[in-house]
Amino acid sequence: MDDVVELSPDECRELLGRDVVGRVAFTTPRGPRIVPVNYTVGADAVAIRTTAYSELATYAPGTSVAFEIDHLDRALGRGWSVIVLGHCERGPDQAVVGAGTGERAESPEPWAGGHRTLLLRISLDEVTGRRVGGDRWPHPVVAQSERRD
Repeated sequence: MDDVVELSPDECRELLGRDVVGRVAFTTPRGPRIVPVNYTVGADAVAIRTTAYSELATYAPGTSVAFEIDHLDRALGRGWSVIVLGHCERGPDQAVVGAGTGERAESPEPWAGGHRTLLLRISLDEVTGRRVGGDRWPHPVVAQSERRD
């Protein structure tokens, strides 16, 4: 069995920047929930949009949440996962992701219908990742010269 390889912070950030769909895990009075969302990522947060009346909008702001993206290649027997642990807050639209950093990221464009005008920000308090697949995986994702191990 192949070893699990921990991804560097740079690799995790690069993978976060490559996708637009992830999942947010949060807690409700009825227990844990995990919902798919479209997202963008900036220097200090992941940004998502939802409806003001969703479970996500009701229970996630003001709490710690998890955000995950992954990729599985069943044909080649390989995959990776990146997880963000952070605090979820409602965010003003004009400061989409990079508030205070000088960075401005595009607003996430939800694939789901309806008016998803509420912006939520998940701080990048802890970003970790790992991959499996041994020699079948082109690793590292970030060129060796860019790694800061």
